[in-house]
Amino acid sequence: MYVSRGVMAALGAALLITGCSSSGEGEDNKPDRPEQGARITQQPKGTNPFWVNPDGNAAQQVAAYEKTGEKTDAGEIRKIAEQPTGEWILPENAEQQARGFTEAADQAGRTALLVLYNIPHRDCGQYSQGGAADGNAYRAWIDDVAKGIGDRPATVILEPDAVLHLVDGCTQDAFHEERYNLLDGAVTALKSLKNTKVYLDAGNAGWNDPDRIHDPLRRAGIEQADGFAVNVSNFYSTEDSIAYGKELSAKVGGKHFVIDTGRNGNGPYTEGDQNERWCNPPGRALGEPPTTNTADPLVDAYLWVKRPGESDGECKGGPKAGQWWPAYALKLAAASD
Repeated sequence: MYVSRGVMAALGAALLITGCSSSGEGEDNKPDRPEQGARITQQPKGTNPFWVNPDGNAAQQVAAYEKTGEKTDAGEIRKIAEQPTGEWILPENAEQQARGFTEAADQAGRTALLVLYNIPHRDCGQYSQGGAADGNAYRAWIDDVAKGIGDRPATVILEPDAVLHLVDGCTQDAFHEERYNLLDGAVTALKSLKNTKVYLDAGNAGWNDPDRIHDPLRRAGIEQADGFAVNVSNFYSTEDSIAYGKELSAKVGGKHFVIDTGRNGNGPYTEGDQNERWCNPPGRALGEPPTTNTADPLVDAYLWVKRPGESDGECKGGPKAGQWWPAYALKLAAASD
């Protein structure tokens, strides 16, 4: 799984916050920031109630291009900058981050979209390996996030890959029971909040045996959650993701789900090493913009969970996971015309 990072100055009297990749990487490749940022507006609340970060990596890149007169490139990146994307909470200062993002969103009359990606033994030693040191550290981190959110509106995508890696053999057996306990506890803590929705990650349409994941989802707390998320940081089409989600929903009590459509405009990459087709694949495009007006009543929203333009990892010429990669962002945006 690949993660994202951004830095924003919260509006008004809100806190100065650092947005994040859970890997803690991503600061080195930020665009040069001019004195005045690009003018970024929120999307219509009726169809797109999620908060657009006016100072994210894409917004800063738009401002940098405008400053140097690169109007065409600025226009392309604006396609990303003016859509709400997930804010991935860092391990450090989680309460401050969650408070800052939700305060800024609330002041704009919108809902913050947060991604929690800090489970111990995360990503099985791949590009985004890491996570909390142990179960107690993770519980404390979740408590900090919950304190930061408070009663403000938030939609939380909980632990991309955490359940799937319990099923596919990636996570060692010795860690399984603890992970189920941590996920269930995280759902309980977050759902105790007044205005927070929680969606457990549940893989993607490329997962060839969805029958194996519904029981693990139950053990991870899906019954308490608002639903599950599919296609996070992946490229499967919205049509295929809906089909996968509906099949899985039928096995977990009819739970609703959300779909990450940020980079699925051209569907999945089918060439090269099968094990790394997910990592910075060429020829991809932005997908449907975030919205709560979807093609199926079981689909609560299309979301951009993984922020388009941020690297999946050091593959195919990309920088570290979560770092802003303007050349890739431009290709994604141009391909969506």
